[in-house]
Amino acid sequence: MAGVNTKVQEVFNEPGCDKNQGKSDKERKKGCTKQLTPGAAAGGCAFDGAKIALQPITDVAHIVHGPIACEGNSWDNRGSKSSGSRLYRTGFTTDISESDIVYGGEKRLYKAIREVIEKYDPPAVFVYQTCVTGLIGDEIEAVCKAAKEKFGKPIIPINAPGFVGSKNLGNKLAGEALLDYVIGTEEPETTTPYDINIIGEYNLAGEMWQIKPLLDHLGIRVLACISGDARYHEVASSHRARAAMMVCSKAMINVARKMEERYGIPFFEGSFYGISDTSDSLRQIAKLLVQRGAPEELLSRTEILIRREEARAWERLKGYRKRFEGKRVLLITGGVKSWSVVSALQEVGLEIVGTSVKKSTEEDKERVKELMGADAHMFDDMPPREMYKMLKEAQADIMLSGGRSQFVALKAKMPWLDINQERHHAYAGYEGMVTLVQEIDKSLYNPIWKQVRKQAPWEDCK
Repeated sequence: MAGVNTKVQEVFNEPGCDKNQGKSDKERKKGCTKQLTPGAAAGGCAFDGAKIALQPITDVAHIVHGPIACEGNSWDNRGSKSSGSRLYRTGFTTDISESDIVYGGEKRLYKAIREVIEKYDPPAVFVYQTCVTGLIGDEIEAVCKAAKEKFGKPIIPINAPGFVGSKNLGNKLAGEALLDYVIGTEEPETTTPYDINIIGEYNLAGEMWQIKPLLDHLGIRVLACISGDARYHEVASSHRARAAMMVCSKAMINVARKMEERYGIPFFEGSFYGISDTSDSLRQIAKLLVQRGAPEELLSRTEILIRREEARAWERLKGYRKRFEGKRVLLITGGVKSWSVVSALQEVGLEIVGTSVKKSTEEDKERVKELMGADAHMFDDMPPREMYKMLKEAQADIMLSGGRSQFVALKAKMPWLDINQERHHAYAGYEGMVTLVQEIDKSLYNPIWKQVRKQAPWEDCK
């Protein structure tokens, strides 16, 4: 456990995290959140965060070294799509038993790696440490090293047992594993002045596919998306990119910063949610590439594309402003969406009555204040009863949140729309903005709400 403790402290001291740097040395050592209790149902743990950050690498075999419940609970908890390999959709686990806890599960892990390689022949295998195997002292680094020498394939240890901390910490530990064992280990077949990395994008519901055609039109190549719809070779050779875009700094700021430090790849933080933010991100990408040697005419081509796509999007959205007049939204999400979705919704005339910032950085919170004004209603953690009260008293007309909050809205007989990782609609880019507005309109004006709010026939008899 000495190795993972050292890595955890390194992540807590991340220079790219303004919040951590604003703490005293004593506070920084405590980390971002209190450590979780092994086995407790405390929400997303470090293992969960590591798994969801790396599982979208589609051609890798992901083996969970632990009880079968760890793999069962983490499988398919993000709707990341693949344009190629489907191996990432297969759940692999060592399914350790009581005897493994007594005698150790390292031999069982080695056999599992061998079986996966013989049956599926993946380009690499990722092995995830869990609470139980971490507590009994299984050295997954040693097993992975031995397996790599035996089978001649990269076997990557992801040492992020759940009890070391939160899901966000697990995201960063996953990023550290990529930096230590993957990035820079292979070379791309070709390089161009237009190569970029997109970091912290998971291709939820296929959102990356709404952005890629825009970049293709400009001749910009996504050398690696870390990690949505990614291939192992792409991530391993991502150190040859000319520039990078950070989509979610809360999750992988350490990856972007260290790649800039080690390989000289400049990055910026942007968003593909909303028309204005999408346009700004395209401009930033073009600007960075020109600074790194791409022809200057890329800037003018980018502006031409932006004018065309913005005009098309606004033409399709112009009929919704009147329908959304006076409509208020309660946004229960976090991270980059706490401000990027606020911006997107304001563009079409919706009023944001409150937004959750539980998973947001201090910079994210400042952006919320800029968008919503000094009296911005930001919630670190809104209890369900407060959500219910707000909706029941009609302070908001619709709630946008993750699946866990949907029953609060349904109980209050108010419209709800999934905006988090389980969603089935892609909301990124110009096309995604049109889809988001259409889905909000469908939910707001669904005739079911008038029916469920009517008094039941038997209540008239009282």
